[in-house]
Amino acid sequence: MKLLTGIGGWPDTAAEQALTAEAAGYDMVTCGELAHDSILTMTLALNATRKIEAMTTVTIAFPRSPMVLAMEAWDIQRLAKGRFSIGLGSQVKGHNERRFGGSWSAAAPRMKEYIQMMKAIWKSWQEGSAADFMGKQYRYTLMTPNFNPGPIEYAQPKIYLAVVGPAMARVAGEVADGVLPHGGIMTDKYMREVLLPNVKIGLERSGRTWDDIEIASSGYLALGENDEEIAKNLDQFRRPLSFYGSTRSYHHVLRLAGLEDLGMRLHKLSLDGRWKEMQDIITEDDLLKLSDTCRYDDYPEFVRTRREYASQMGFGMRTETAAQKRRAAELMGKLQQIKTPGVAAGLEF
Repeated sequence: MKLLTGIGGWPDTAAEQALTAEAAGYDMVTCGELAHDSILTMTLALNATRKIEAMTTVTIAFPRSPMVLAMEAWDIQRLAKGRFSIGLGSQVKGHNERRFGGSWSAAAPRMKEYIQMMKAIWKSWQEGSAADFMGKQYRYTLMTPNFNPGPIEYAQPKIYLAVVGPAMARVAGEVADGVLPHGGIMTDKYMREVLLPNVKIGLERSGRTWDDIEIASSGYLALGENDEEIAKNLDQFRRPLSFYGSTRSYHHVLRLAGLEDLGMRLHKLSLDGRWKEMQDIITEDDLLKLSDTCRYDDYPEFVRTRREYASQMGFGMRTETAAQKRRAAELMGKLQQIKTPGVAAGLEF
């Protein structure tokens, strides 16, 4: 099991954060793309390190052309000697049009073409094949020597896809190398009943198997040494749930847990700008309907039996004291030794 930790903030801190993660024994660093550019952050992180892998989680795709991201990822992969993966996300219509000033069309078919074009570009650079991708949204039919960087000595970057809805899950199964379930609003029930079955449909469509794709662990999970710490960490889910739960695009996740009414109330409060009240209306019972809980002592067994589909997962513990550092290192070692089948029970081919 690969263990991941996030870095972020101003890019001038990326190198130090990545070096700290590498020294702590993590397998990969990740970064989101909120107030800072994910590509720049990962470039600085990888340039400073020598062993740890890095992945954007995620880079917003549609405001950039597939060629722009293909070129950046190609350069970073060579710089990093094969340690880079790029995670793509579509964002929602409002942000694409009103924040990025871009265009919007049906996200799933557009993302499928986006990934196909990136891979077609890399194939032409690596193998010298013709530029011949023709889609409805994207076309790649021109590559002259001046603009061709040529092959690299490493495997092409893996493309992970951020997924919430069934259609995007099928796209991930068809064309992506990995699946990043939306950690901001995801439950184990939704993973197993909606998301992963649709990934399987996509795999079947493209003649692939679970061996051809990697799945990141997801689902609200409150961890702790004892019940008191678990309760405290469970309470921290109010903030992401209030934010993502207010977006109607994510209400299908809440609906499966019987919480669609909560989503509608959160949406109404967000329209009125009543941000603090959004967290206050979420009850502990609501959180428990969406979340798993587990003590650290039981965590390795939980991962073996309840996250058997995953090959990578985020990990974080307090490391302020020497005892906490030893505890974290011990648990990290146990988790990294776990080898899962990489497929959810009942979804085998």
